[in-house]
Amino acid sequence: MTRAQFVGIDVSKRQLEVHIHEQAASREFGNDPDGIRTLVERMQASEPELIVFEATGGYERRAAKALRDAGFAVAVVNPTRVRRLAEAMGILAKTDKIDAKIIACFAALIQPAANGQQTPLEGQLAAAVERRRQLLVMVTAEKNRLSTCPECIQEDIQMHVAWLEERIKILEDEIQTFISLNPVWRERAEIIDSVPGVGVVTVSTMIADLPELGLLNRQKIAALVGLAPFNKDSGPKKGKRRIYGGRDAIRRTLYMAALSASKHNPVIRDFYHSLLDRGKEKKVALTACMRKLLVIINAMVRKGEVWQLSPP
Repeated sequence: MTRAQFVGIDVSKRQLEVHIHEQAASREFGNDPDGIRTLVERMQASEPELIVFEATGGYERRAAKALRDAGFAVAVVNPTRVRRLAEAMGILAKTDKIDAKIIACFAALIQPAANGQQTPLEGQLAAAVERRRQLLVMVTAEKNRLSTCPECIQEDIQMHVAWLEERIKILEDEIQTFISLNPVWRERAEIIDSVPGVGVVTVSTMIADLPELGLLNRQKIAALVGLAPFNKDSGPKKGKRRIYGGRDAIRRTLYMAALSASKHNPVIRDFYHSLLDRGKEKKVALTACMRKLLVIINAMVRKGEVWQLSPP
């Protein structure tokens, strides 16, 4: 059989639409154990160079993991990037078959880097960190309801909040246990935690969601997280530079860390006030502090050094 170079898979809750680049037809598989097993067998016969999924809120995880376990190079990409390619090609219609074909085209043209194989411990840590985030959203929503709910419901909401907070505490203990089981994570956690203004939430989020920390230069790590400002110039017009994209979970965590560091970290505090003195808006100054904090931590992890007054 002719070697298939690039494969695009459009994912929904119940099915997987699979298209091999430059072939006419796509094929459907169930997004269930039987369908995924059949998909793996089909890919073993085709021997693709790269298989690309869009990130679909988790529906792609089982199939992507099964394909990685079978030895295939698999990349999960931002759906916005694929949609922009479709628009550039003049394809405005959207169906599962069309989407799978565009994803396969994206795979062939862009050839995104394959995601690394996740160990069971990495999967457990990522799941626990994500679950903690979900429970925090629930706690905030319930606390907001307290101000407007009838008095007869307040006790029920308070009990639910207490239960959620207890579950968050249990998850945080589990996260620390997971980190302690991996020597690399344990060393990395000690380095990140040594930075004034950074707490355990930032530490665990960075370890779980930013494995590239310490492996990239300052420009690339900032762009990966979504803290690199992009130019918006045209001719003589110089537009405001703005941050865009990236990993929002890391960015949200860094926002809270930067708030704390702007008060308690001497390097970040001086940097923050120098920006304000130059007329920068507080939000702009705080975004710059987020970027500086990330760059400092990235350099510390790369060098294996804990915080110093003059950081690496």
